[in-house]
Amino acid sequence: MTPAPHLPDQVQRVLDEKSLALQKLTETGGDLAANLLIAAALVAITFWGSRLLSRMVRRGMQRLPATRDDATLQGFAASLARYSVVVIGAVAVLHRLGVETTSIITVLGAASLAVGLALQGALSNVAAGVMILVFRPYRVGDFVTLAGKSGTVKKLDLFNTELVDVDGLKVIAPNGKGFADVVVNYTDIPNRRIEISYQIRYDDDVDTALEVLRQIAGDESRLLPDPAPWAGVTELGPSSITVTLRVWANLLSYWDIRFDLLRAVKLGMDRAGIRHGFPVQVSG
Repeated sequence: MTPAPHLPDQVQRVLDEKSLALQKLTETGGDLAANLLIAAALVAITFWGSRLLSRMVRRGMQRLPATRDDATLQGFAASLARYSVVVIGAVAVLHRLGVETTSIITVLGAASLAVGLALQGALSNVAAGVMILVFRPYRVGDFVTLAGKSGTVKKLDLFNTELVDVDGLKVIAPNGKGFADVVVNYTDIPNRRIEISYQIRYDDDVDTALEVLRQIAGDESRLLPDPAPWAGVTELGPSSITVTLRVWANLLSYWDIRFDLLRAVKLGMDRAGIRHGFPVQVSG
């Protein structure tokens, strides 16, 4: 049997190089797949851990006497803990994928101005959230008007304030609106004034109308005695006179008393023969 001729040395070297390259490619692909799997696991652990830590912080603060009843501080601290874990997890994932965290910090430091301008709105909302937590213009559970929307504060986190309006709709307002804009807080007061205005005709007796208002205020036992109820003429219109009743009530019973007073004023004026004033057009 005739032996097979030997391959030239150059061809042999090419085959060896291809075999080595294939081996390195296989090893690199295996390392990349392993790193991707570990990175995916880190992402899952990060989000799971952020939610777990957020719940632990909230429950821990609910057990502390100093923060047990402060739902605003509990929500803010839980949000801060959640985002902190997310940031740490993101750095860990980048490091696992081979990205040098020191280089990231260097790039961020060099581009701090650009990043600051790009994130100006978000960072201002974070700062506003901290200021809201410190100065407390409103708390969770307060009924407020914020950014032109009225509702009950349900949640305050790093970036936004969540309201639920009287129709049950969710309203999300940036924290910047809650600190830099005008906020009307209807809850953070013990008492509130009720004002009921009623228009009567010029040919009706003003004193009788005012006496009706005073009598209604005297019959309402839920009103506060101080400041005392007040009734008077507040406007002389083109076709009617406006008489007004001003009383004070406890915040918890404000709306019930207001609705009852509106009904009582209408019925009382009808019984006294006082007619409601309407615009009258006079022909020339």
